[in-house]
Amino acid sequence: MSDKQNFSSNQQNKKGFKGGPQKPDGDFDWSKIIRTVLSWGAVIIAAVIFMQIMRGGSSGPMQVDYYVYKEFLNTDKILEAKIVKVDLNDYVFEGTLKNKEFYNNARIEKFSVTLVEPLMEEEIKIWREKDIKFTFVKESNEWLTVLISIIPWILIIGVWILFMRRMQAGGGSSRGIFNFGKSRAKLVSDSAVKITFKDVAGADEAKQELHEIIEFLKEPSKFQRLGGKIPRGVLLLGPPGTGKTLLARAVAGEAGVPFFSISGADFVEMFVGVGASRVRDLFEQGKKSAPCIIFIDEIDAVGRHRGAGLGGGHDEREQTLNALLVEMDGFEQNSGVIIIAATNRPDVLDPALLRPGRFDRQVVVDRPDVKGREGILKVHTRKIPLSPEVNLQILAKGTPGLAGAELANMVNEAALLAARKNKQKVDMTDFEEAKDKVMMGMERKSMIISEEEKKITSYHEIGHVLVAKMIPESDPVHKVTIIPRGRALGVTTYLPVDEKHTYSKEYLEAIITYALGGRAAEKLIFNRLTTGAGNDIERATNLARKMVCEWGMSEKLGPLAYGKNEEEIFLGREITKQQNYSEKTAEEIDEEIKNIVLKGMERAEKILRDNIDLLNKLSKELLEREILDAEEIDKIINGEELSPLKKTDLIAELSENKNSEIPDHVQKLMDEKKKRSAEDKTNDADDNK
Repeated sequence: MSDKQNFSSNQQNKKGFKGGPQKPDGDFDWSKIIRTVLSWGAVIIAAVIFMQIMRGGSSGPMQVDYYVYKEFLNTDKILEAKIVKVDLNDYVFEGTLKNKEFYNNARIEKFSVTLVEPLMEEEIKIWREKDIKFTFVKESNEWLTVLISIIPWILIIGVWILFMRRMQAGGGSSRGIFNFGKSRAKLVSDSAVKITFKDVAGADEAKQELHEIIEFLKEPSKFQRLGGKIPRGVLLLGPPGTGKTLLARAVAGEAGVPFFSISGADFVEMFVGVGASRVRDLFEQGKKSAPCIIFIDEIDAVGRHRGAGLGGGHDEREQTLNALLVEMDGFEQNSGVIIIAATNRPDVLDPALLRPGRFDRQVVVDRPDVKGREGILKVHTRKIPLSPEVNLQILAKGTPGLAGAELANMVNEAALLAARKNKQKVDMTDFEEAKDKVMMGMERKSMIISEEEKKITSYHEIGHVLVAKMIPESDPVHKVTIIPRGRALGVTTYLPVDEKHTYSKEYLEAIITYALGGRAAEKLIFNRLTTGAGNDIERATNLARKMVCEWGMSEKLGPLAYGKNEEEIFLGREITKQQNYSEKTAEEIDEEIKNIVLKGMERAEKILRDNIDLLNKLSKELLEREILDAEEIDKIINGEELSPLKKTDLIAELSENKNSEIPDHVQKLMDEKKKRSAEDKTNDADDNK
């Protein structure tokens, strides 16, 4: 049978799939439970009826009148008797005749009659005189005896069924001890909230690749008529937060075929062999539901390079990977089962997993460009009321390097900020504040910083700004602040004009230079060094080392790569760095790195020394305003005056309203502000002199 016929027959057999035998986790199979209860109830009832029939099969004593009993007794026809007490004062006399007698047109051998307590003493004397053998017995309650004998068995069977169900189904879930080898893949139901490709932006190439697979599932003849075969698997690669799982959810919403979703970590369990068993069970479900799509998220949990672990013995993860390799493309063909997997660590995956035939396509889902970021912002702001002044294009340009998840977080933060301020719509200031929070960290306004530290931080940040402004190759400065954010006392942000994918030597030297601008400003103004430049020095050194060792940007050492990451499989990948060069070369590498960094430091010091007035003026404005944007920085550099500060803070409002009661801590802040203003006026007067 051809693949086309296979697909068509499977599609016909797939009618009513969502009501099939597959049950979501935690659902009871009530029909099976009812059948079990009815079956056992029928067995118990049949047993009771059978016992009654067996007991009723033997002939019992015939009930006779009292005068008939007296006749039998007086004529000495009774051989023996059994007296059963049936009530408080009533007895049943069950007698056996010496010979069969006629009674009511029947020959009887046994009879019974009811006697009352007052007659018993006189009757007993007569029985003894007549030499009748008699015995007294208690009442026999047959139903009670039957129930007493059956109840323990019912309890034992019920407890056994309960334990078996709990072991098989884990108390209503699918994680019992007998189901460890079963796949934990979840079937995406038709009633779930659907995400389509309209909800995905910034990954047009990936959408096109996946859309082709969906089209193949819906209309296989279009591709098969030219001999094309459906891809076995698609591997989504990319940094965290770029939308790999979102794309898979969109495929589930668009495909119209069964979609199984599972995480790579769900395969491996504490018991040996469970992972491989779950892989086999997953593909068994897929074959029954073919054509279908199986999505494995974070496949690096089971797809890591084999042999990359300490020690020997049985490696459960490797056996799981072997089972996955065989099921994807082994001796038996799994036609109609398409695998979509996602990972942000393609470098650790086993080569056998990446080859064509298993993953025919590797789709890179990278961080979005400007156009992609604008599309993502449009998707996430659909249901948010925006002010007319909001320009998503400007926001997209101002968020370079942010992934889709980070942009979604920024939009959410902006909405929360607007709601906190009781606004009806989200405006541009909310987005700017949210962008600063996401990119630079949260403001730490409660952090107490001395005036001396504030001044040093102000000169440090302006050192970055001024050096970057004076170097043509550097990125434009977007904003500078001395409000502590995250773990930094001050932050300077840069905004690339366009997206860069390759970096020139001049651009990298510019980055090193303005990274060291803060340290140069501290040294120039205060003639001392602080720990504030620690991160800047680390960045500059790492960049210089890559220029020398990886990118061949050293004229002395030439276009050679020095050092290689060791891939020692028994110790893990990239755990050490191999030194494949001599000690003399190592000294030359250190010397070149030192020269690049020192050259950048000297260049930064020269720029600041030549523009010392601008450095002082910008630092003073930053110290007063705490935040300067690109427009304000350009105005100061061009010699223009900035508009006076708006009195929007609490201290300014309280200063204007003299009748209001000022708290002690606010009064203290006001006094400090007045004192600082008086000192500034004194310093200005001294400068004028």
